[in-house]
Order: sequence, then C-alpha cells, then structure tokens
Amino acid sequence: MKTQKEQTTPSISRFNQETTFNKTPFIKNTKMKTRILALSLLLTVAFTSTFANNEIGVSQKVVNSFKSEFAQAVEVKWENTKDFAKATFKLNDQVMFAYYSEAGELLAVTRNLIAAQLPINLQSSMKKNLKDSWISDLFEVSAGDETSYYVTLESADHTVVLKSNGAQGWTTFKKEKKATL
Repeated sequence: MKTQKEQTTPSISRFNQETTFNKTPFIKNTKMKTRILALSLLLTVAFTSTFANNEIGVSQKVVNSFKSEFAQAVEVKWENTKDFAKATFKLNDQVMFAYYSEAGELLAVTRNLIAAQLPINLQSSMKKNLKDSWISDLFEVSAGDETSYYVTLESADHTVVLKSNGAQGWTTFKKEKKATL
C-alpha cells in the first residue's frame, strides 16, 4: 500500500506523460498565423501604394506634365472631371491649384491671396470699392502669359465679384443682391 504522500504526488514519468503537449497543432497554428500575417501585410502594402499615389483616373500624360512643371510640389491631390484634371498641391508653403486638359496641357494655375499680395494699384483701387464691404474671397489665376485677379466683396445686402486682367484696374464680373428674410 502507498503512503499518503506517494498517492498525492504524481511520479515524474507520469507527470511528463500528462503534461507533454502535442506539438503538431502548435506548429500548424504558428504556420497559419504567419501566413495570415504575411497576407495582411502584403494587402496593406498593395492598397497603400495604390491609394497613396492618388493619381487614380488621371492620365499619365497629365501626371508627367504636372511633375515637369511643378517638380518641387508636395501633398499633391488629384480630382478628375470630364473636362479637366485638377491638382491641389503645396509649393513653397502656398496651396495652389493646377488645371490640366486630358492631353496634359496646363490650362491655368490658381492660388488664394491676401490683399497685401495684390499689385499696389489694385490694392488702392479696391479700397475705393470697399465702402461698407469686406473681402470674402481673393485669388489669382495664371493662364498662359496672362494673370487675372478676382475679389469677392460682400456687404449686408449685396455681393460683388471684381475681376482684374493684370494690374489695369477692376471691372465688375458679377453682382448679386442678397435675399432678405
């Protein structure tokens, strides 16, 4: 007959038999996890490179033209319409917009401005038009060899868009009366 100590303590050989793991399922699970991880990484890299390019739907002609024209541009985002492709980008810490035809021809470049960036004669003549108005939008459009400026002036009862071809002065491009409540 066994003593109480012998009955409660399993023998070492019995312990080893009971606690030995079947290594085959463990190895299979590890291989499966490795395959899933590798597939996940592969898909992540594929999707990231596809969407990071952000040139989806834009012809290679347009992209090449943009890259040759604005080699130092960063943070480029593309939008494509049936009439043109639009690139929004930063150049020298200035947000700009470039418009291209399907053939890769640069149609125009625009950028938002502050009043102090206007030519001096346009600044002074705009101040004459500012009576009880404020500037809500001001941007520059460069197309070919021409540069135009557009400013939107608003007051309590109307909105006026002025246009200037070069630095020759302002003309009324559009005028609207605001709806009253």
